[in-house]
Amino acid sequence: MPGQHTELNFEDAIEEHLLANGYEKGDKDLYDPQRALDPTEVIKFIKETQPKEWEYLENLQKDKAEETLLDDLCRALDSEHEGCLKVLRHGFKSFGKTFKIAYFAPSSGLNPDIQKLYEQNHLTVTRQLNYSDKHNNSLDVVLSLNGIPVVTAELKNPMTGQTWRNAVYQYQNDRDQKDLIFQFKKRTLVHFAVDPDEVYMTTRLRGKSTRFLPFNMGKDNGAGNPEILEKHKTYYLWEHVWQRDSILDILARFIHLQVEEKQIDGRKIKTEKMIFPRYHQLDAVRKLVVHSRDKGVGSNYLIQHSAGSGKSNSIGWLAHRLATLYNDKDEKIFDSIIVVTDRIVLDQQLQNTIYQFEHKAGVVEKIEVDSGQLAEAIVKGVPIIITTLQKFPFANEKIAELPKRKYAVIVDEAHSSQGGETATSLTDLLASAFIKEKIEEIVEEEGLGVDTKELYRSILKRGRQPNISFFAFTATPKYKTLEVFGQPGADGKPEAFHLYSMRQAIEEGFILDVLKYYTTYKTYYRLIKSIEEDRKS
Repeated sequence: MPGQHTELNFEDAIEEHLLANGYEKGDKDLYDPQRALDPTEVIKFIKETQPKEWEYLENLQKDKAEETLLDDLCRALDSEHEGCLKVLRHGFKSFGKTFKIAYFAPSSGLNPDIQKLYEQNHLTVTRQLNYSDKHNNSLDVVLSLNGIPVVTAELKNPMTGQTWRNAVYQYQNDRDQKDLIFQFKKRTLVHFAVDPDEVYMTTRLRGKSTRFLPFNMGKDNGAGNPEILEKHKTYYLWEHVWQRDSILDILARFIHLQVEEKQIDGRKIKTEKMIFPRYHQLDAVRKLVVHSRDKGVGSNYLIQHSAGSGKSNSIGWLAHRLATLYNDKDEKIFDSIIVVTDRIVLDQQLQNTIYQFEHKAGVVEKIEVDSGQLAEAIVKGVPIIITTLQKFPFANEKIAELPKRKYAVIVDEAHSSQGGETATSLTDLLASAFIKEKIEEIVEEEGLGVDTKELYRSILKRGRQPNISFFAFTATPKYKTLEVFGQPGADGKPEAFHLYSMRQAIEEGFILDVLKYYTTYKTYYRLIKSIEEDRKS
């Protein structure tokens, strides 16, 4: 255990850090197990942030106003069509008025009133919470937003002979999914099993069949976490992921409900999953967003994420973040985000996911007809456009006269679709207006002849374009892909901007190790030969 925490209990160290960084200490005696929330915190937040709406309700309901509000809130939280995540993002109705139970950070500084409301959120950390009146079980840590519990954690310390595995066992065997605090979609959204070395998480308790996923940084391109001087290996969970702005950002822009419908034996079966980002997804998207905001448009990024990394969700989160990205001058960085993919499922998944964030239609458009539809979408400035690479070259002439625009192009499986000349065609299409303008500037400033225009056009086409940022997702980049999209490494060679390796995916159990049962031809031949000889003898 790190020296700075030797005298502190593991729980104490985590709570101490959270309380010193924007959290308040939750009072477990104020928790209402019937409603599975803290009514005092809920009412306090409503009165502080929505005094007019509260006054309206109080005038109608008099001394029953608090009870009425809490009943309507719980009705929305417990509703099959609403639930905790939707209520946190969009509020709930009480006597015709919409009440917000949380405010999330605005994308830009253009709305200071929303920023002030965001700063009024109350995040609390409650320890050893007795969450039911039917038994005496308690949770080690519960994180709540304005009185609504959103995160639970069971903490284990190897010094007492227990690890994260004991926490997983506890969730699977001693935590009843029927208790309201654990009911799917209704209250808490994610559960962590934590020790000083590793973190695992789940978004749905299902008794013994509950599946926990690794939530670790990775070590030497494999599973686990690296040694950190004077810190627990899992420090990132409470110092970064649970950090006030971070957890609010995750609730606002990452976690989402994935709904799938399938026809089985003539019946429509609906399955729902609450998707919480894995560590590498959260890390990659945030680093890409920060770099894009700081550097602006015009960079290339290679995201080398193995099969089993959840690329579809990573692309969806990144597309949404880039579409709402502003610089420090409150200027929009990208006019349109163009997702180039051959994944059929990505279209509907993106639309559904982004609708949960934005709660409005028209943010995502899939190009299904022809390049004319693509050109029209870009002209209209549709925030997120999904298309295939094959449609890009045909739209070049139609978009050539567009005024200069700025684009983020997210390419799925870059090695298969962005190898050579087709990548240049994609660049041509998006950069045509910029290139034309730039060539005219060069010709005028340098006094060059018209004959040199094509030469400069080809040079500009091949280089990185100031009005386009490329984000290439691939599992196994070829050298050409690294050359086009990679960043210079310490040795000067191109490397990925972000890496989730095949080794880590294998060690974490997301893909099978195909070499584990690999047998060479020579060995196989010897085995077959010996079997035949045994039969003859």
